[in-house]
Amino acid sequence: MLRPLNLDFTVPLAKRWWIWLSNILFHWNWGLNPTGGSVNEQISYRIWVSAELLLGATIIATVVGISLGIYTASRQYKLADRIWQGISVFALNTHIVVAALLVVYIGISINRALNTTVFYVTGSSSFDVHGIWKFIDALQHLFLPTVSLVIVSFAGTHMLQRSLLLDNINADYVRTARAKGLTRHQAIRKHAMRTSIIPVATQIAFSIPGIFGGAVLTETIFGWNGMGRYMMETLQKNDIHGLVAVSAFGALMTAIGAILADIFVVVLDPRVRVN
Repeated sequence: MLRPLNLDFTVPLAKRWWIWLSNILFHWNWGLNPTGGSVNEQISYRIWVSAELLLGATIIATVVGISLGIYTASRQYKLADRIWQGISVFALNTHIVVAALLVVYIGISINRALNTTVFYVTGSSSFDVHGIWKFIDALQHLFLPTVSLVIVSFAGTHMLQRSLLLDNINADYVRTARAKGLTRHQAIRKHAMRTSIIPVATQIAFSIPGIFGGAVLTETIFGWNGMGRYMMETLQKNDIHGLVAVSAFGALMTAIGAILADIFVVVLDPRVRVN
C-alpha cells in the first residue's frame, strides 16, 4: 500500500516523519512523488512558469485599474465614469473560464483569418525555437492567457481605487490644499492619491502568493505547467509530498506579502513610523 507513495512500511511512522522533516529542514529536500520524480525539481521549474504567466498580468491589471480609478473619480457621475463603471461591473461578474474561452475563440478566429499562427492557445513555449524568435514565441504563448487574466482582475482595483479616491477628494485636508492655491488635479495628485493608494498597495502585496502560487483554472485551460496545475496534479495522484510542498510555498509567499504590505503602509503613510 505504501510502495506507490515511495514509503517503506518496515520503517516506523515516527521515524518516517522525522526523516521527511529533517530532509526539508537540513537539506531542503521535499521528497519524491509517487512515480519517483523529485518534488524540488517540479517546484523550482513550475514557480517560474506561473510567475511568467501571472506577473505581467498582475502588473498590467494594477496599472489599468489604478489609472481608471483616478480617471473616473475625477469625473464622478459623468458619461465616462458611467461607461467604465458598467464595464467594470460586467468584468467583475465574468468568470475566468468564460473570459478564457472568449479570448481563445477570438485568437483562433484571428489565426484563421490571417492563415497563420499569431497566437498560441496552449502551452508556454515551442520546442524548436531559438534566438530572438524564442522571445517572440513566448509573447505569442503569453498573450491570450494574460488578456484573460487582465479582463477578470482589473475591475476590482478600478472600483477600489475610485471609491477610496472619492472619499478623500472631499476631505478637509484636500480642501485646505486647494484653498492654499493648488489646482484640483494638483491637490488630488499630491494629497488625495497618497492616502487613497495605501489599501490598493496592500492588496497588491497580498497578490504575491497568487503570482507565484499559480492560477489553477487559467493554467489548466491554456495548458501551462505552473504551480496551480501542479497542485491539481498532486491532489489527483495523491502526491502527499508535492501537495505539502505547494502548501508550504503558498504559506511562505503569504508571509512575504504581509511583510511587504506593512512596508508599503510605512512608506506611503507619514503618520506611521517604525522604530
